[in-house]
Amino acid sequence: MSVERIAVLGAGIMGRGIAYAAAVSGYETRLYDAVPGALEKGLGDIQKLMDQGVAAGKLSPEARERAVLAGVAVLAAAVGGADLVIEAAPENIALKCELFGQLDRLTPAHAILATNTSSLSVTEMAGATGRPAQVVGMHFFNPVHRMKLVEIVRALETSPETIEAASVVAMRMGKEPVVVREAPGFVTTRVNALIGNEAFRMLEEGVASARDIDKALKLGLNHPMGPFELVDLVGLDTRLSILEFLYRSLGERYRPNNLMVQYVKAGRLGRKAGKGVYEYEQGA
Repeated sequence: MSVERIAVLGAGIMGRGIAYAAAVSGYETRLYDAVPGALEKGLGDIQKLMDQGVAAGKLSPEARERAVLAGVAVLAAAVGGADLVIEAAPENIALKCELFGQLDRLTPAHAILATNTSSLSVTEMAGATGRPAQVVGMHFFNPVHRMKLVEIVRALETSPETIEAASVVAMRMGKEPVVVREAPGFVTTRVNALIGNEAFRMLEEGVASARDIDKALKLGLNHPMGPFELVDLVGLDTRLSILEFLYRSLGERYRPNNLMVQYVKAGRLGRKAGKGVYEYEQGA
């Protein structure tokens, strides 16, 4: 099927990044968030990103001029008429299943329903709908405007046509899709969770400082970001939640490190809190 209208649910870091990618790629895009302040902030951040892209020569003025993006605070209005809905709600399976049930009632019968989850069961979300063949995972990476990968996650009943349509959308956004069968953590989250957890273990044991561990992985393994830089960007609470899910699903090797648990309990959640493994100036 042809996708021309995309609705993105959630105006947080991931949602606004996906909405930006959709809009500048020529899709008619609607961004939804139930919280008006969050929606306004998300739209403002997208406009700033577009300004920066044009100034840096990474986005043509013509592409910016053609971009169609609207903020919508009512779910039914946001998803009505959409060909593809991509949800970027918090990583809570009950919340996502409830949302997918609503989307099944509010969207056109032909619409594809996608989730940006990094670890949760797409099959379970599909089970909350009457169209499981049209439910798929589209796992984008942060920051969306820079990261090229999208994991296209095939749930139990996802149709080949849905996989193909999601892959075409990703490629039109300038991304490289990889298709994976649903499994806890898919591909990248499983590997990344192990690296991050081991980094915290080394920090706890005094093997090296956080900055030197980050430097070692960037310079020695060619990682674009160190594990602590990345977890501060993603959010330590988000990473801990993922590890706890993987620990329940896959066993002992994913048991969250105690130091990470302590950081979360202390409110050191990363950039969004002003401090995580590192400390940040307000607004950094």
